[in-house]
Amino acid sequence: MNAPLPAGADRAWVNGAIARIEADFQRSADTHLIALSLPRFARAGIDLYLKDESTHPTGSLKHRLARSLFLYALCNGWIGAGSTIVEASSGSTAVSEAYFARLLGLAFIAVMPRGTSPEKVAQIEFHGGRCHWVESAGQVYDEARALAAQTGGHYMDTYAERATDWRGNNNIAESMMQQLAREPHPVPEWIVVGAGTGGTSATIGRRLRYRSLATRLCVADPAGSVFTAYHRSGDAALTAVGSRIEGIGRPRVEPSFIRTLVDRMIEVPNADSIAAMHALSDLLGRKVGPSTGTNFVAVLQLACEMQAAGRTGSILSLLCDSGERYLPTYCDARWVEQNFGDCSAARRRIDAELHAAAQGEHA
Repeated sequence: MNAPLPAGADRAWVNGAIARIEADFQRSADTHLIALSLPRFARAGIDLYLKDESTHPTGSLKHRLARSLFLYALCNGWIGAGSTIVEASSGSTAVSEAYFARLLGLAFIAVMPRGTSPEKVAQIEFHGGRCHWVESAGQVYDEARALAAQTGGHYMDTYAERATDWRGNNNIAESMMQQLAREPHPVPEWIVVGAGTGGTSATIGRRLRYRSLATRLCVADPAGSVFTAYHRSGDAALTAVGSRIEGIGRPRVEPSFIRTLVDRMIEVPNADSIAAMHALSDLLGRKVGPSTGTNFVAVLQLACEMQAAGRTGSILSLLCDSGERYLPTYCDARWVEQNFGDCSAARRRIDAELHAAAQGEHA
């Protein structure tokens, strides 16, 4: 952890920095809640929704987290004028933090594994950030800490689960519930999210308990991530190979992933994540990213289970970012074939399920 600034140091600068972030927030609108109509489930009284986080200024769910992390670090005295901000991120978090670093006139370094999508790299650099490469995902944490120590800067991604006020302040959970208020099932049966840092699942899980809601929280976890095994065992020393679905899953247990807040984990094979990403893109008429595909697999599984049990209600998940960021990678058939193999069988399964939905058949 970085040593805090001396008491009172840079107070005027910190006050101005907080004011700039708050002014930026006032210029931003909330994100849309999209009703996803799938006839099979609609006829069974099951409504599906996607919270579209791709419309933030930096194009992803991580915009909320980055704003909270900067405010948290500023108010704790960890960032001052001239600080270098360092992050260990595979992309979207770094894009959003680069945006806020530029807003405050601070240097930003993103430590990330080689192979991160070129679009995200370009966006980090567009916002004035610098990319520092490592060979594998497991190396990003130590390298980020070392860079922060070398620069006298602040390693940002340690406090994701506490930086956002889950009791209010327009957090994502509060926004979701307000937008569902006039829907047929305003208290959802399930909320489905992925986990990178774990900050989003922690914020939502805490909010559900704070409001005494019966909604259950499901984390959709990509293959190779450690979170499913950790949720089952509680062993925080576990490691894994790491996720190949950019933005979610981790090779180590993140401090911000609070397993006691998660009601269920659904482990999703990579081919299913990619197939669902493309299937959902076709349904929406716009491209979505791979982590949204992972979420969609879990949403469909839960909806099928609800229908089989004769339960009605709603399921809400996240559209995490736009597929435009992945045009030469996850959206490119040749790249997918080279990196993940043949995903056609998974796509046929999902298409068959969606076709059955259109005819009211069982999957």
